Amino acid sequence: MKKETYDVTGMSCAACSSRVEKAVSKQPGAQQVAVNLLKNSMVVEYDESQLSSAQIIAAVEKAGYGASLHAKPGSAPAAKAAETGGISAAQKAYSDMKKRLALSLLFTIPLFYLSMGHMMGWPLPACFLGMENAMTFAFTQFLLLLPIVYINRQYYIVGFKTLWQRSPNMDSLIALGSSAAIVYGIYAIYKIGIGFGQMDMDTVHTYMMELYFESAGTILTLITMGKTMEARAKGKTSDAITKLMDLAPKTATVERNGVESVIPVEEVQLGDVLIVKAGESVPVDGVVLEGTSSVDESALTGESIPVEKQAGDSVIGATINKSGYFKMRATKVGDDTALSQIVRLVDEATSSKAPIAKLADKVSGVFVPVVITIAVIATAAWLLTDHSVEFALSIGISVLVISCPCALGLATPTAIMVGTGRGAVNGILIKSAEALETTHSVNTVVLDKTGTITQGKPVVTDVADGGIGRDKLLSVAASLEKLSEHPLSEAIVAEAEKESLTFLSVDKFEQIPGQGIRGKVEGQLCLAGNRRMMEANRIENSELLAQGEALAEDGKTPLYFALDGKLIGLIAVADIVKPTSAQAIAELSNMGIEVVMLTGDNAKTAEAIRRQVGVDRVVAEVLPQDKEREIRRLQEGGKKVAMVGDGINDAPALARADVGIAIGAGTDVAIESADIVLMRSDLLDVSTAVQLSRAVIRNIKQNLFWAFFYNAIGIPIAAGIFYPASQLKMNPMLGALAMSLSSVFVVSNALRLRWFKAKHTAAAAPKTVSSPSDSGVEIANSHTMASNNEKGETNMEKVISIEGMACMHCVNHVQQALSAVPGVKEAKVDLESKSATVSVDGSVTDAALKAAVDEAGYQAVSIR
Repeated sequence: MKKETYDVTGMSCAACSSRVEKAVSKQPGAQQVAVNLLKNSMVVEYDESQLSSAQIIAAVEKAGYGASLHAKPGSAPAAKAAETGGISAAQKAYSDMKKRLALSLLFTIPLFYLSMGHMMGWPLPACFLGMENAMTFAFTQFLLLLPIVYINRQYYIVGFKTLWQRSPNMDSLIALGSSAAIVYGIYAIYKIGIGFGQMDMDTVHTYMMELYFESAGTILTLITMGKTMEARAKGKTSDAITKLMDLAPKTATVERNGVESVIPVEEVQLGDVLIVKAGESVPVDGVVLEGTSSVDESALTGESIPVEKQAGDSVIGATINKSGYFKMRATKVGDDTALSQIVRLVDEATSSKAPIAKLADKVSGVFVPVVITIAVIATAAWLLTDHSVEFALSIGISVLVISCPCALGLATPTAIMVGTGRGAVNGILIKSAEALETTHSVNTVVLDKTGTITQGKPVVTDVADGGIGRDKLLSVAASLEKLSEHPLSEAIVAEAEKESLTFLSVDKFEQIPGQGIRGKVEGQLCLAGNRRMMEANRIENSELLAQGEALAEDGKTPLYFALDGKLIGLIAVADIVKPTSAQAIAELSNMGIEVVMLTGDNAKTAEAIRRQVGVDRVVAEVLPQDKEREIRRLQEGGKKVAMVGDGINDAPALARADVGIAIGAGTDVAIESADIVLMRSDLLDVSTAVQLSRAVIRNIKQNLFWAFFYNAIGIPIAAGIFYPASQLKMNPMLGALAMSLSSVFVVSNALRLRWFKAKHTAAAAPKTVSSPSDSGVEIANSHTMASNNEKGETNMEKVISIEGMACMHCVNHVQQALSAVPGVKEAKVDLESKSATVSVDGSVTDAALKAAVDEAGYQAVSIR
């Protein structure tokens, strides 16, 4: 199967797109065809053995339209066009329509003034006044109309061509309506001439008042005005993609054989060493080789705070180096870069068709023929009821020009395009219109635990020493654990390195299966492991062991450390919950969505996480295939399920779910299997995606309602149904204006989605899980009470959420400010989580901590 995108020309309404879709769908080998009226594009999935691009293009041309293969966004042709100042199709269409409108107005204004001047009492040259000048009056109007008809000839070319092929569209309605007015006007000129020849001044007077040239000219100009406004609005719907493409840098500084040179970014090759200076954009995706910097990734991830980068870190093309200088190696270039993939995903999503669009497609397929039939019947009915030809003709023309299949055709794609673009701006990539529509009806969200709810890597959460001091305990523990490759050991070593502690010499290192490790630290035998190891070596400390049990109940893993037969402390390690997970889950619950957590962890740990973040239900100890089976079981129970995951083992479940949502920091396999990708790896974006989907579907329904309602009311009024009872009759010119404005209204309503902003509740205070212990210590996920036996006092740890930190300089400023507060024993500031953990005595108030942060130039959002 092959999938290709084509540019289609000549389409003006939903009937056109329906016609093109049917023409290509009939071709042998065509599997799936989606035509987008808004983008004038078509996506075809076909069997190469039965169908070719040339045959597809020929089928479109036979249907009366033009087609050509589309240049991929970000590809060399597209890049070259941008480099040479090329403009988008939407911009070109808007520019052309503005010219047409300006020229049309140039002739329409004097035509309208001349035709209506004698009725309105406006000053006119004497040569146009009186019945003796009737021929001059009529023929001048005809001459003014001719340029308007020529300028807007496209309506006639396309309209009559599609009518001849028995697939009439909106242009057919305009062509028929205005042509009827023009033909009747020419007939009136002949009748005026005959009247003069026979000196029948009554005939001259009658037909002098029945010239329809101004109606024809004004109809064409008003339709063009509407299409100009529509083209302008259409251009705005693709702003998101345009802005994304504009992010791509045009050049790169490459270092080859020790020589620096600036080359076009298209010439960068895999493995090239590139230099990025402060203020420059990162040319392609790669890895930092040397140097440090602060990189602004907001354009792609939506994360406003710059990210610190150093050797070994990955960087994304089109992000901005705010400060510093670094060298990088290119790992992805051209269409493989993250930016190109994002543009491709957004472009494909806006080209796809949502299921809700099928209703409009079905109506559009029969709409224009029905309107033409109604116009003919209405005209004939009024003629048969002894009304004048002028009256009946005005009724027929009004019906033709007020009908608007455009509004129906634009109702769905405009909202889809703006919605997916808005999602991309917020770091949410929606792969298809169908996924966007399905998301609004999701009533169950299934979350993977590791890397989705939690950070995905273990960290030290609690340190309780048995009298030797925290630093000494960490130093001994990290020295021994450094020789182990266990993930829990890595967490302890990382904690010691973060606090710049000294590593001690270790010999006779040994692993004890099922228990832990041991070795001699500076000549003293050190044991590190679980409670079973302590019991096997008859090492006891009821207070520390009780604390360890309480920590285990909280879902943490306690590791005990003994030196020369004495328990010196414990260190708890856990895969901690992401800062926004509990808030995100609470929001989903408030939206009426059931939240289920799937994890391979044991039931005790899973239950602790469940209590901490507030999920409705947890399924523990599941294998990858069990995740997929659980999704299927929920679906069989009538649930509409969204699965959120990040790993390879989540791919089957992501594919099975009604909507698969991949955490952006996850694996390529998970991202490929998903329908929606969250670039920021933040669970709050799941809530945002659902809110965005609901907003888009609400907007589509509003657009469809307006389109149907407009036609349901407008056509009967134009047909004169209310005329006998209330003398309500529509002027053809008003009909043309209303028809134009209806399309503009639909597109403008969709553009309101550009200001979509997710509503997030304030972050709730983390839940505290209290467990009884001999020492009466309360153990919580966000703060701990650590007994300090050396000083005989108890210190409290508080976590401060801080806004405004952007780099390591900010971290240093905040750390210094907090350390200077009397009573603060220790302050550790983390840029990634935007928080500070401070160890304080009982005399320090929250107000003092907040004041210190605020005085340093930052904002303390909350203190826990």
